[in-house]
Order: sequence, then structure tokens, then C-alpha cells
Amino acid sequence: MFVHSVFFWLKKDLTEEQRRAFRRGLESLKPIEAVQALYIGTPAATDRPIIDRSYSVSLTVLFRDKAGCAAYEVHPLHKDFARDFSSFWDRIVIYDAE
Repeated sequence: MFVHSVFFWLKKDLTEEQRRAFRRGLESLKPIEAVQALYIGTPAATDRPIIDRSYSVSLTVLFRDKAGCAAYEVHPLHKDFARDFSSFWDRIVIYDAE
């Protein structure tokens, strides 16, 4: 299994409609063939010093293997998402795990 975790720090001045559109954009990635599972979340209400809750939205995508993630990265739906929504975030951090 290959786990692709993406954390987005959205711009503070986004409207609620823009935030909903961003979430719909993330959901549009689900049909990509290589995606085994896709989860969208926001920081949980856990409060321990070690937990980073500074991000706005997280995306976790599960693939069978690294090749699946590579296919996802170049898929037209992924490219469309990046093109349409990259102006919505100030920062993005990605963690991949095998």
C-alpha cells in the first residue's frame, strides 16, 4: 500500500463558496482509476502539544503501490484540480508513506 497525505493551508480570505468548491475539487479526484480510497478532512478537535492543527484541509489517498500514485499525479483530473485550485492555498505539504 502507498499512502499519499496532503495538507493544505487555504488562504484566509476565501469565501465559504470557494471553500465548498475546493472540497468539490478534491472529491473530483475519487474517480481516478489508481485511487483505492480517498479521505478529506479538517483538523480534529484533539488538543495535545504534539498535534499540528494549523492546516485547513487534509487529503489522504490510498494506492496499491507507488506506480499508482505516479499515475495519479499525471492524470488529467489531478492536473485540472491543481490548475483550478492552486491559487486557493498559501501552503501545501505532502507526506508519502509505503
